[in-house]
Amino acid sequence: MTEHVLVVGSGRDLPGRVRDALPGTQTSVICRLEFVAKLRRLTEHMRVIAVRHDAPDEEWITLAAAAHAQHPFTRIATFGERDQDRCAAIGEALGLSTHSRRTVASVHDKNAMRAALRESGVDGTASAVVADVDALRTFVFEHGFPCVVKPVCGAGSAGVAVVREEGALAAAFARAGGDFDGLTTSGVLVEQFHEGPQYSVEAFSECGEHQVVAVTRKFSDPATFVELGHVAPADLSTAQEESIHTYVTRVLDAVGVEFGATHTEVVLTPAGPRVIETHVRMGGDEIPSLAFDATGVDLAECVVRQTVGEKVLPGIRAVLAEERPARCSAIWFAAVPVAGVVTGVSGFDDTGKVEGVTDVRLLVRPGDAVTGLESSDSRVAYARAVGDTADRALDSAREAVARLGFQVRVAAASAVTV
Repeated sequence: MTEHVLVVGSGRDLPGRVRDALPGTQTSVICRLEFVAKLRRLTEHMRVIAVRHDAPDEEWITLAAAAHAQHPFTRIATFGERDQDRCAAIGEALGLSTHSRRTVASVHDKNAMRAALRESGVDGTASAVVADVDALRTFVFEHGFPCVVKPVCGAGSAGVAVVREEGALAAAFARAGGDFDGLTTSGVLVEQFHEGPQYSVEAFSECGEHQVVAVTRKFSDPATFVELGHVAPADLSTAQEESIHTYVTRVLDAVGVEFGATHTEVVLTPAGPRVIETHVRMGGDEIPSLAFDATGVDLAECVVRQTVGEKVLPGIRAVLAEERPARCSAIWFAAVPVAGVVTGVSGFDDTGKVEGVTDVRLLVRPGDAVTGLESSDSRVAYARAVGDTADRALDSAREAVARLGFQVRVAAASAVTV
């Protein structure tokens, strides 16, 4: 039988890889109007359905059902964060297997995730949706400082603040209650802050069974929590690694993950791991590439193969069991401390001379506006590097980034180099 996959969202290069993975596979796309221009290999799709971003779920379902009636879909998939809820709704309506609405809601709504973890006994971290600064003060009076204040829904560390004193509560509430990435006033969540090093856990699931692929150490700005760098594999003891694996598996069970790649962020506290958030997608920040360098497991390829119906968990476990030379892979990001317009970039040719560097990318170019470090989108460049230890890989990535210079016009007649 020819597979016909309905892709919800743009999916970057993955829809094309789905077609390539199984000859004869067809794809159709339903996505937001603004995503049509981002579709790759556009004319290879059977059809593209464009919907305005604020259309109700019923409209997405009706349009998908009309296409399904003409040319039935055999599978449905989405590869990014955006519109996973639409994918769940369409899948449920058309009888196509995908993440349940409950799972997607538990992942997207951070308050719902906290509730699910508390109810299942996995993580008792206190949290609450707060309507105003007074409610925020009431939470802090009960649970104490420090606390994390952030949007109920969001991504890229936008609007997140760690608050350690009462005088900062009002500003943190205002920041978390703003508009981010097209998401307007999703609500403000406050939760207990856990001290400790932070990690990203890349896992893959099949038929409700989970396999951790890589644990990545992450480094974040202490004020905004925007991620500045990552290294895989993390330097952990066997006991620490086992505790993270066990804990993340319980988190995925609690929110009902049945299949696919997941990206879970945790803090390793003295009392054990505590979750920051989890996602039913691959990690960003080139983390799948770091995991591939360190383990040999190609998470994107696994997603593609699973999408067309292949069982991939046995293959993942076989790769993880192979003997491999020690290899660590790191990424480090650059940011500028001022707001303005980029007028020039220097030092790029020198970055490739650093030992171990595998890739350097500029994320801005002359004429682009930049800000201080407000979210992941504020970063201006990154470098990736490999080494036989985590420290060597990190040092090389940091050194490459340090060789870059950004000229920024910050006022009518002044410019600075950072």
